[in-house]
Amino acid sequence: MPKILIVEDNEMNRDMLTRRLQRHGFEICSAIDGASGIRAAESEMPDLILMDVALGEMDGWEATTRIKANPKTAAIPVITLTAHALSSDHRKSLEVGCVDFDTKPVDMTRLLGKINNALSARVAA
Repeated sequence: MPKILIVEDNEMNRDMLTRRLQRHGFEICSAIDGASGIRAAESEMPDLILMDVALGEMDGWEATTRIKANPKTAAIPVITLTAHALSSDHRKSLEVGCVDFDTKPVDMTRLLGKINNALSARVAA
């Protein structure tokens, strides 16, 4: 069962994603901000990270940059989640090392496709 780390400061969003992904067979761990997301990435070693962008003091891009800079966690694929569908946000996500980008509110079918693609690519690498 693949493990996904959800880094999301909004409790309702975190809970909704957790429940829906668990129903699809994923093991879920979570963090409420960028700093705890970095720590959880190293301690939990998830198969994939769903990273909110707007996290307060340290945004999701900075957290992703730090996760990618750590040799222990660098290979973990990260998918950015944001309420903004701007092309600049998508570009910034790719620049910091994210494998994909998705918008909120979450379209679960679309997100599952992106998760499965990222997990398949990791296994193939």
